[in-house]
Amino acid sequence: MSAPRILCISLSPLTRDARVLRQIDALARHGEVTTVGYGPAPAAATEHLQVEDSLNSLPRTPLGVLKLATRRLHSAELDAPGLRRGLELVGDRTFDLVVANDARSLPLAHRVARGAPVWADMHEWAAEEFSHVRTWRLLVGPLMEHVCREYLPRSAAVTTVCEPLADRYTEHYGVPCEVIRNAGPWRDLAPTPVADDRIRLVHSGAAIRGRNLEMLIEATLELPQCTLDLYLVPAADGGRYLAELERLAGGSDRITIHDPVAPADLPATLNAYDVGAFCMPPINVNAEYALPNKFFDFVQARLAHAVGPAPEMARLVRHYDLGVVSTDFDKDSFVTALKGLDAASVRAGKQASHEHAHDLSSERDVLVVDGIVERLLSSGS
Repeated sequence: MSAPRILCISLSPLTRDARVLRQIDALARHGEVTTVGYGPAPAAATEHLQVEDSLNSLPRTPLGVLKLATRRLHSAELDAPGLRRGLELVGDRTFDLVVANDARSLPLAHRVARGAPVWADMHEWAAEEFSHVRTWRLLVGPLMEHVCREYLPRSAAVTTVCEPLADRYTEHYGVPCEVIRNAGPWRDLAPTPVADDRIRLVHSGAAIRGRNLEMLIEATLELPQCTLDLYLVPAADGGRYLAELERLAGGSDRITIHDPVAPADLPATLNAYDVGAFCMPPINVNAEYALPNKFFDFVQARLAHAVGPAPEMARLVRHYDLGVVSTDFDKDSFVTALKGLDAASVRAGKQASHEHAHDLSSERDVLVVDGIVERLLSSGS
């Protein structure tokens, strides 16, 4: 028998999308994987259908914006240039399973499935992804809500990153929703030594406005015993926010902004530091329940944690004794939390990450993925 044919759609730069890369690796154990997305082919893909970077994944054409403004949402589902290009690239290929990453991929996934089951990996809460941005909230948000209401009940499986968002999908759309965390694979690393007079803070991720990265810089500048290293991916704003962060750092020899590191290399790179720092205010539902890749990367890097009071991260930091949680998301609260760290508590947090690295790795999430894939492939056979 030939191997099952699996289509994985993600309108993101695939080789920089840690969650999708893990997903593709898992899918490749079950069949031949064709990917649709931006950038070069992922290593585990059998075939890659590359969407040109210039083609937007949202209907930001004059006609598309008009349809969004007049709520012609059904007509706008496939108006994004990136989706139209994906439809063209897939052509008349047929698959045994189609995986859609994020709500914007759902119309394309269901169009090309041709009767095959569709797994909708929603990542986070689609309807309010960038709801703090007025134009997105007014124009794109209603489209994402429409797409979820239209296609999630027709999907054979639905997943998201944490329990509160899974409950929310069930309540809003009447669909069962499983949890696949943003955890990465277990890494064979050990905590690095901690100096008695210096705490090395680190943060990795995208330089996106709203993530409060300027506060991390300001807090570090107030704490002479701390250094801060930032491994940042420029955002789609042409690097403007990243340039603001560089100016804010002001040439301080205690703050260093690095080029981004490939997802597979991050834990080993971060292992040189002491404390992973992240404190994003709840500007929308996804920020409120954030449990991002970086949190789990910090664990695999054997770091202590310093986080804001976002409930999912705070719960895990407290449960596993990984570090400190600030009382609020402002600079003064975060400075107070960091002042509670000394060499002994940092060593204890790093050791806790080491002891719980298996629990907080993707080992259990891979079992969920395997269960979904095996179930859907058998249902379509």
